[in-house]
Amino acid sequence: MPRNAESTAFRSALEVIRGVEPRVADAIGAELADQRESLKLIASENYASPATLLAMGNWLSDKYAEGTVGRRFYAGCQNVDTVEALAAEHARELFGAAHAYVQPHSGIDANLVAFWAILADRVESPALKKAQARHVNDLTEADWFALRRELGDQRMLGMSLDAGGHLTHGFRPNISGKMFDQRSYGTDPDTGLVDYDRVAEAAREFRPLVLVAGYSAYPRKINFRIMREIADSVGATFMVDMAHFAGLVAGKVFTGDFDPVPHAHIVTSTTHKSLRGPRGGLVLCGPELADQVDRGCPMVLGGPLPHVMAAKAVALAEARRPDFADYARQIVDNAQALAEGLLRRGAKLVTGGTDNHLVLIDVTGYGLTGRQAEQALLDSGIVTNRNAVPQDPNGAWYTSGIRIGTPALTTRGLGTAEMDTTAELIHVVLSQTSAGVGPDGTASKAKYVLDPALADKISRQASELLTGFPLYPAVELG
Repeated sequence: MPRNAESTAFRSALEVIRGVEPRVADAIGAELADQRESLKLIASENYASPATLLAMGNWLSDKYAEGTVGRRFYAGCQNVDTVEALAAEHARELFGAAHAYVQPHSGIDANLVAFWAILADRVESPALKKAQARHVNDLTEADWFALRRELGDQRMLGMSLDAGGHLTHGFRPNISGKMFDQRSYGTDPDTGLVDYDRVAEAAREFRPLVLVAGYSAYPRKINFRIMREIADSVGATFMVDMAHFAGLVAGKVFTGDFDPVPHAHIVTSTTHKSLRGPRGGLVLCGPELADQVDRGCPMVLGGPLPHVMAAKAVALAEARRPDFADYARQIVDNAQALAEGLLRRGAKLVTGGTDNHLVLIDVTGYGLTGRQAEQALLDSGIVTNRNAVPQDPNGAWYTSGIRIGTPALTTRGLGTAEMDTTAELIHVVLSQTSAGVGPDGTASKAKYVLDPALADKISRQASELLTGFPLYPAVELG
């Protein structure tokens, strides 16, 4: 696409929006300005290409398309069929999967589709058959009670939250925790690494129906061959949620034992994060689960979002290009350089480093909680998120950690030298921030003290660092 075409497209779109609700247009423009000026280190965020973004703003948004390709409940879906089939084709080819389902609106939707597919495949019960045959919203209260009784004995074993797992892997606040009796496996208290012998022991004792692997804050690889062997030893279905590291799988950074697709019965993912696509999800599986997965709508999902599936097709096509593999390798190189820079400056890292796209800093070494560190960094132009660390003494709200990731900055073109500079900026902010005092005079887990002049100085340095790596350089709004 010519550079001026991108500018024209986005400027024209904002002009049309401004004619109806100028405050929305202003917020969209402000978001681009904010992202251009700050160091985005949130591990789950990235920058989608202009082509991907533009694929979402079109007339496909106006279509209802329940069902699957060629089997819709609405007429006139031939163009939706085209984009969904293309997205599924690109996903199959990119990941080497037998089947791809690209309708999920998010990662949690993808996981729910997978859970229901596993349950429907493994448990033959009147309640489940009724749920399969009817729209979920049509189930009576009695149906739900029957279904809940059927599912009450179904067990899931997944990584604990403080070890880096995810809420959608069976934890009580999430619907997955209401569907399954869940137990967690953690990490070695000394190394922070997954102990496969302990996972196997937990599986033998708990006898789960589903063994889940995948993470949102674990900075190392997982050996999926070993995890599949553990699942097979207890007759469990092995599911992998690769939402965070899908780009590293797509880019062939994670191969062999560390590529989940050849080893798992079913794999879920988001399409943003390291995959650099639109916000959405997908499910990959073999032929034995394909029919159940394709019932995701109307079992779990409402009508699919055709405009987002179009954007998924564009992003997945981009990920099949050779330069995406270079990008994926640079993500890991940058994360390791960032980790090394922090370690040299005395920071404490969970597991002592990283093998993937993220780094988890234990900020108790700076005398801070995660919440204090997160806000101090944000004041300084560095966008991160607080995160629990293993056996976190501050719990899941205040936390003791900061999770940082490199997919977004790598998209902008920053390399290992810039990661060392970034490590310096982070270290300066954290080392110069102190815990504040609450109204009662006791130490606060939320309040903090940071010299505004220092925060302003770091913000300017962060902005200067990004000057040579413009975001969406072909897009000029003003």
